[in-house]
Order: sequence, then C-alpha cells, then structure tokens
Amino acid sequence: MIRNVLKKYSVPAAVLFLIVACTAAPVMNIEQAPVTPTPASLSDVTKAITKAGVGLGWQMAPVAPGKMVGTLNIRDHRAVVDITYDLKSYSIKYKDSTNLNYDGTNIHRNYNGWITNLDKQIRANLQGL
Repeated sequence: MIRNVLKKYSVPAAVLFLIVACTAAPVMNIEQAPVTPTPASLSDVTKAITKAGVGLGWQMAPVAPGKMVGTLNIRDHRAVVDITYDLKSYSIKYKDSTNLNYDGTNIHRNYNGWITNLDKQIRANLQGL
C-alpha cells in the first residue's frame, strides 16, 4: 500500500521540487569590489552608493562612516544588505530578507539580480565622480 501511495505522488513531488529548485540560487555577496577611479573623499563614495541604491528603489540608511544598510521592498518581498566601503573598495552582503525563501545558503533568484543591478549602478556612479 505504501508503494502505491509513493508511486501516485512521486511525480507531483518531483515536479514541485524542480519548481522550487529553479527559483532558488546561492546568495550573492559582493566582496571587496574596487572603487575606481580613486575618489577625493569617503563622502564621494557615500554619495555614489546612496545615489545608486535610491535610483533603484532601495532605502539607504547610513549607520557609521563607511557603512550603510540598504533595504529593498518589492510587493511582499524584502531584502536587506550591509554595505561597507572605504576609498579602495566596497562590499554588499546579505543581512536579512522576507518572503525570499532564504534557507541559510540559497535565496530566490531575483535577489541576486537586485544585487547585480545595485553593484552595476554603484560602479557607474563611481565612474562619474
């Protein structure tokens, strides 16, 4: 009898697993991305990062010199990152999320797209200094 139940539900369970697996990916962090060209001040880097985030819909909150927290709210999803920076590099690291299926390693694949876009915009803003 158990075999019949397993046979009956094995295909739908496999399909469900594939659907969930296709929407998850390892969490992307940006580690020590170079700040180029070298800015005149830490304030310039702060402005470039803040402008990048705000332009993409992130709420950017300074925490201390060289550190801010970025929060992105899209519908019922929320992503929170720590951003650390100095005159030579910056990092974007996962801090928290809501409704993104974070399991300690993997997260909804859209998160990585949001981080990629933020990284690209930060680099573009730094080039414009």
